[in-house]
Amino acid sequence: MKILALDTSTEFCSVALAMDGECVERHVLAGQRHSHMILAMVADLLATGGVALSALDGIAFGEGPGSFTGLRIGCGVAQGLAFAHDIPVAGIGTLLALAEGAAGPRVIAGLDARMGEMYHAAFERGAAGWRTVCAPSLCLAAQAPLVDGSGWVGCGSAFRAYRDALGARLGSRLAAVIEEASPHAAAIACLAEPIFQRGEGVPAWEARPLYVRDRVALKTHERGAG
Repeated sequence: MKILALDTSTEFCSVALAMDGECVERHVLAGQRHSHMILAMVADLLATGGVALSALDGIAFGEGPGSFTGLRIGCGVAQGLAFAHDIPVAGIGTLLALAEGAAGPRVIAGLDARMGEMYHAAFERGAAGWRTVCAPSLCLAAQAPLVDGSGWVGCGSAFRAYRDALGARLGSRLAAVIEEASPHAAAIACLAEPIFQRGEGVPAWEARPLYVRDRVALKTHERGAG
């Protein structure tokens, strides 16, 4: 099975090509240049793998949560590439991709959502795969949902931006923290493979980002009110 995966939900631009159990990835710091870089990265990866776009079995993308502009870029590129050749697509949660890339069976994934907030989710890995303990949500770090037990790995940019608040909130529940973790396209490809194998990919026009936060900015009087 040949799967192209991409993620532009954070400051990184990530593209991966999975082919029959092997995966090649490009993961680079893009800042705000995702739209300028991603198509060239896709073309380079397909050329390196000797795979034509039309030969892909599926295209997966990081559906969110994350940067509003980044999510739209990732979804739009996946739709455009898939539509041209009638390739099924699959949106994969960026917080789940963080968990997939972390070392540990119990993961609290957190991305900095700015404005003092974080995108939060918690997952446990079992024999059947990942189980969602806390669904993706937007919250203040000091009010992050509490999980039961210990041995949790905290990963993602929220643990760097709100280190003290999350440390105080989660305390001994945390066994380790990976502040530098970001969603990788290779993890998205891995999570998407069983979806495509089951024939559960969707047509390009059905792909949608998962924003979680519905409003990008506050009005003047709302900012003044804190």
